[in-house]
Amino acid sequence: QVQLVESGGGLVQPGGSLRLSCAASGFTFDDYAMAWFRQVPGKEPKGVACVSQFESPVYYMDSVKGRFAISRDKSKNMVYLQMNNLKPEDTALYYCTTEVAGYCSGVALDWGQGIQVTVST
Repeated sequence: QVQLVESGGGLVQPGGSLRLSCAASGFTFDDYAMAWFRQVPGKEPKGVACVSQFESPVYYMDSVKGRFAISRDKSKNMVYLQMNNLKPEDTALYYCTTEVAGYCSGVALDWGQGIQVTVST
């Protein structure tokens, strides 16, 4: 049974940083690309970042390029999203997901429960 458990969210002021973590289990972690999606109320989830099974290449949505960094640790079956210079428009529910293959396709297969990130004064 696939399990994806996010942690590290919370409330941060604009310009601040957060690091999201995702603990993955129940599947062969090395065989799949991993991604982060985010969703705001009333909108469809959007892909934020993706890292392929071989840790490269990585992909980012345009609005987070240069501010966010995705990484994975195969020894721990963990995925991370380092978020710097956060903006109010980054406020969303963030999901850790598996992709359908080892490369980044933009199609999520399994989803975590989500974790809230709020950027506000």
